[in-house]
Amino acid sequence: MDLGRFEQIGPCAWRVAPTGAMRVPAVIFADAALIGAMDDKVFQQLTNVATLPGIVRAAYAMPDAHWGYGFPIGGVAAFDAGAGGVVSAGGVGFDISCGVRTMLSGLRLADVMAVQHKLADDLARTIPAGVGSTGRLRLDAPTTDAMLAGGARWAVGEGYGDADDLTRIEDGGCVADARPDQVSDRAKRRQRDEMGTLGSGNHYLEVQAITEVFDSATATAFGLRQGEVVVTIHCGSRGLGHQIGAEFLRDMAVAAPGHGIHLPDRELACAPIDSDLGRRYLGAMRAAINCALANRQILTHLTRKVFRHHLPEARLDLLYDVSHNTLRAETHVVDGVSRALHVHRKGATRALGPGHPDLPERLRATGQPVLIGGSMGTASYVLVGTADGEAKAFGSACHGAGRALSRHAATRQFQGRAVAEALARLGTLVRSPSWRGIAEEAPGAYKDVSAVVLAAERAGLARRVARLAPLISVKG
Repeated sequence: MDLGRFEQIGPCAWRVAPTGAMRVPAVIFADAALIGAMDDKVFQQLTNVATLPGIVRAAYAMPDAHWGYGFPIGGVAAFDAGAGGVVSAGGVGFDISCGVRTMLSGLRLADVMAVQHKLADDLARTIPAGVGSTGRLRLDAPTTDAMLAGGARWAVGEGYGDADDLTRIEDGGCVADARPDQVSDRAKRRQRDEMGTLGSGNHYLEVQAITEVFDSATATAFGLRQGEVVVTIHCGSRGLGHQIGAEFLRDMAVAAPGHGIHLPDRELACAPIDSDLGRRYLGAMRAAINCALANRQILTHLTRKVFRHHLPEARLDLLYDVSHNTLRAETHVVDGVSRALHVHRKGATRALGPGHPDLPERLRATGQPVLIGGSMGTASYVLVGTADGEAKAFGSACHGAGRALSRHAATRQFQGRAVAEALARLGTLVRSPSWRGIAEEAPGAYKDVSAVVLAAERAGLARRVARLAPLISVKG
C-alpha cells in the first residue's frame, strides 16, 4: 500500500483525510513497513467504511489489518443511533465472537516437556477439530435456546467449569439482550452437534511457555511468570455464527435502499440501528456471542480433564476470555461529550484501560488483558489496555498477527507435513486432522506478530506484558 496517500499523525498512526463520500477520516495504526505490506484493498475497504451513515470520529484499522468481507479484518468503527447510525453484519464478520481465552497452569516448562508427546496426542483425541467437526454433546431445540441465552453461565450450570470462571470472562460470561428467537432454525441446527469443538481455519488450542516478560508488575498481577506454561484456546461460534452472518447480510443488502442507504460495496450491507432489521440482527448476534462463550467454556472443561490426567497439579485458572468479531453498545467520550455508540470490532479486541467500569474489580487497577494470537511456531502475546486507548480507537487493539498470504496462496507455497516436521524440530508439536489445514496456517502465511504488537504499543493502543511460545498446537 502506498504511504503517499497517508498523513502521519503520530507514532504508528496514519490518517486519510475525508474525500468524496467519506464522512470521517480513515486511520491506520501501524508502522511504515506493515502498511507497505498491506493489500490496497485495506485502503479501499477502510475508506468505504468511512462513508457509512452515523459513523463517529473515524474508521480505524489495527496493525494486523488485511482484506476481509466488507470491513477489513482489523477494522473498528463506532456508530451513533441518534445520528442515523447503522449496524453492519460485515463489520462483525461471519465467525461472530471468535475469541481467545488463556488459562494459567502453574506448571513449569520442564513439567510439560516431560509429557509433551502424550499430552499433545491426548488433547488432539479429546478436542474435536477440523471442518464439520462435531462433539459428544448433543443439544435439542430447548437446550439450544437456553445455551444461546445463557452463554458460559449456561455451560457452567451444566457442569462445564465453575462459577469463578465467569468472573474472568467479558460480560460475566453472558451478553444481555440476546434473542434466540431471531436465530434461524437452520443456524441452530448447524450448532447442535458442534458445541465443544474448535472448528477449522486459524482456530487452535495451544500449550505455551512464557518466554519473556516486558512489564513485570502487570505480569505479576495477571499471574504470568517467565518459565511457566499457559494454555490458550482460540475459536468462535462455529456454524451458527456463519449462518447468522450470511442471512443478515443478505437481508441488509435487500433492505438498504429502502432506508436511503447508498452502499459503495454490497459487502457493506447494513441497517439503521433503530430499525426492526437492525434490532433483530443485534439480538441474533448477541445470541451468537453467547454461543461462542459457551463453546470456549466447554473446551476449557475438556482441556482441564486432559491436563489433570497427565499433570494432576495443573491449575488451569482463567486469566481472561476476550472476543473479537463483535458489535457492542458502549459509552464513549467524543469531543468532551459522553455518547452512546455501537462499536464494531472485526478482527479487533477491546483493550480497556485501568479503572474502566466494564472491567471486573480484580482487573480495575491494571487494565484488561489483551490476548493476541500469533501463528504456529512463532509467538503469541499478552498485552494490557492503556489509559488513553479509548481516545485512540474506542478502547480497541489488534487481535493477532494478520494474514500475509491467502489460504490458497499458502497451500501453493507450503506443504502441511513439511511444516509440521519443521516445527517439531523446533520443539512445537502440531496436531491436526488435515495436512492442508496446517499448510494454510503455516507461520510464513502470517505477518510478524512481534512487529504487530510493537506497533500497537507504539500507537498507544495497548502495552506488551508477556511473550508466549508454542509447545503444542492443536489445529483445525
